[in-house]
Amino acid sequence: MGQVNVSVNGRNYTVACDDGQEKHVAELAQYIDGHITELAASVGQVGDARLLLMASLLVSDELSEMVGRIEALEEEIETMKRANKDATRKANSAEAKVADVLEAAAKQIEDVSARVEATAR
Repeated sequence: MGQVNVSVNGRNYTVACDDGQEKHVAELAQYIDGHITELAASVGQVGDARLLLMASLLVSDELSEMVGRIEALEEEIETMKRANKDATRKANSAEAKVADVLEAAAKQIEDVSARVEATAR
């Protein structure tokens, strides 16, 4: 099990994490520390617990907003998939109709060609 030393609001903490996750955990701590630094500048040093609570609420709000955006994007993807299926089905239908028209035209050309050939004899 890995460990990483992080600093949040000027205090050092040792945090356990999975091996190989040390850099990620350090980046997360820096992100939280950035929120706490902004909060402390705006509301003052109101205590570690309050600052951590406020930072947690801000991060939770960001997460909630991102989840909403992901859900909206997933809905948009599903709508696009359905539209793509409809377009593909219509294209296949149109292709079949064009093939039928071309086949009928080829048959007419063969018939005309046969009549011209018969008349030329």
